Amino acid sequence: MRALGKTYGRGGGAKRAVDDVSLSVRSGEVYGFLGPNGAGKSTTIRMALGLIRPSDGEVLLYGEPVSAKALRRVGSLVDGGTFYPFLSGRDNLRVLARTQGSDGSRIDAVLERVDLARDAKRKVKGYSTGMKQRLGVAAALLDDPQLVILDEPANGLDAAGIQDMRSLLRGLAADGKAVFLSSHLLHEVEQICDRVAIVHKGKLLREATVREMLDQGEALRVEAEPLDAAAAALEGKWPFERGADSLKVQAPRAAAPEIVRALVEAKADVFRVGPDDQSLEEIFLTMTRDTDA
Repeated sequence: MRALGKTYGRGGGAKRAVDDVSLSVRSGEVYGFLGPNGAGKSTTIRMALGLIRPSDGEVLLYGEPVSAKALRRVGSLVDGGTFYPFLSGRDNLRVLARTQGSDGSRIDAVLERVDLARDAKRKVKGYSTGMKQRLGVAAALLDDPQLVILDEPANGLDAAGIQDMRSLLRGLAADGKAVFLSSHLLHEVEQICDRVAIVHKGKLLREATVREMLDQGEALRVEAEPLDAAAAALEGKWPFERGADSLKVQAPRAAAPEIVRALVEAKADVFRVGPDDQSLEEIFLTMTRDTDA
């Protein structure tokens, strides 16, 4: 995507849903596309699939503009997929294959891939939420695409279903496919994705590997008593935030020995000085909150 933008309406009532978003997805990786509701994620995905025309910028699929030919290399699951409830899982895929002009030769293979082979003859109305989501992924894989775009594939899944979906998506990346994943389950994204992009109010805030995102801030968590004495010892030397029972000090790991010495000199009992590990969810909330400020 290059400088991708979408504006709805005209004049004073115009709304900028996506604003100058540029990103790329690589083969063999799971790419997380993150943002709060209304951030422009769904609009961006629909532009990538040719369902909405961009107002400006462009989407390139393996170097080609979005077209029927280029989209043959893309499989997608958007809005959970739509299936005929009174048809079996296999028959739903047969219908889809015919509408795509495919011979359906991969149906058994994709059902096996998503662990639905044993339930392929069951009517979809009897499928659990997780089974319907996996059928949606099977539909996305029907033409053996190189890029798989999945919008909230773990929506409504229980813990076991989420774990199954995680294994499935990592397996697709291991096969060399590019997996573009939109999700609000940030803990899951942290475990499954190689790179992530965070969007808010239509703008791209940051694109980085998960590791780079988690390492973006250097901070130490200090647990000491009395906390007032510990805070006084660090005042003016390192910026810090005070919590209920600890201090979050903005300092690199190398500063830990000096911090400990300062605390001991202040006659504070030191219980812990170590990295303040932030989750992707905490980083996401901080970034989007700062943008709102």
